[in-house]
Amino acid sequence: MGRKKIPGLIKRAGLWHIDKRIGGRRVCQSTGTDRLEEAERFLARLIEETRQAQVYGVRPNRTFETAAAKFVLENQHKRSISSDIGRLKLLLPWIGGTQLDRLHIGTLQPWIDHRRRESAAVGTINHGLKVVRRILNLAATEWIDEYGMTWLLAAPKIKLLADTNKRQPYPLNWREQDRLFKELPRHLAQMALFAVNTGCRDNEICNLQWEWELKVPELDTSVFIVPGWYIKNGDDRLVVMNRIALSVVNDQRGKNPTYVFTYRGKPITRMLNTAWLRARNRAGLSQVRVHDLKHTLGRRLRAAGVSFEDRQDLLGHRSGRITTHYSAAELSRLIEAADSVSDRGQGKPELVVLRRLSVS
Repeated sequence: MGRKKIPGLIKRAGLWHIDKRIGGRRVCQSTGTDRLEEAERFLARLIEETRQAQVYGVRPNRTFETAAAKFVLENQHKRSISSDIGRLKLLLPWIGGTQLDRLHIGTLQPWIDHRRRESAAVGTINHGLKVVRRILNLAATEWIDEYGMTWLLAAPKIKLLADTNKRQPYPLNWREQDRLFKELPRHLAQMALFAVNTGCRDNEICNLQWEWELKVPELDTSVFIVPGWYIKNGDDRLVVMNRIALSVVNDQRGKNPTYVFTYRGKPITRMLNTAWLRARNRAGLSQVRVHDLKHTLGRRLRAAGVSFEDRQDLLGHRSGRITTHYSAAELSRLIEAADSVSDRGQGKPELVVLRRLSVS
């Protein structure tokens, strides 16, 4: 005659599951094992942890894997959640079973060393560390359990690795801009001209749609409101156009009913493509990326004496202000600031470049 199992264990699909009231609440979860002895030890430990939490205020032991699952479940709305999941998949084999209160930079070091041996870039490793740091901070500050305690007493300091090879921005001067734009195919040159006059990112320009355009009849112009889904910081972005950017947009009207910028009638996936790489090499500017056009505008605005606040708004930086709701007077000031960089300071307007692109 076999011994009796502890009440509250049920075998389903080959594994033992818990279905039992513990400390006044019903617990339903898998033990992760098909062995009765291990399942009973798992349940006994869970009962004891519950008693310790209720009677003595001792936090239950939770693993990083449990915390990671909670993080993923609560952040399905994040645009970067798929990237976070990919990073967690690399981390879990190394620290998934580690208790939260035992995680620190030391316990992460074996994973760091492993990623370095795989020749992962420092920035890539740091992205993984940032996810761990975010989860631990949430566990220590926002996640409250059924006992009224945070999941973690205090989050350890997770210091990011020093990236000595991090690429520095490369703002273009006017001669370099001319060389690059001359080598770009017409559709990319127009997109680049729009980028260097609005500070928009690659993704924002490729996805720019006509339905996002908002007419401003008081100023005889228009702006674009790009939804936060396409913006790095997640906020809707106001795109103010100076006369160069507006001319580029007007040149695209009627070519596609949905997207502002297309190639052979189809939307463009990214600007930093093979054509861009070949063009920059021919121009002797192999280091220049699309994002450097944003840095170029930022430097020119600063040199033109545009205020820090207006530079933030023109470049789409998060500033704490509602940057998609401006009066006509405020928009007029921003357009004037954007127009301050449409000339080269020597009386030679960029419209010359635009005319060349329009007839080529």
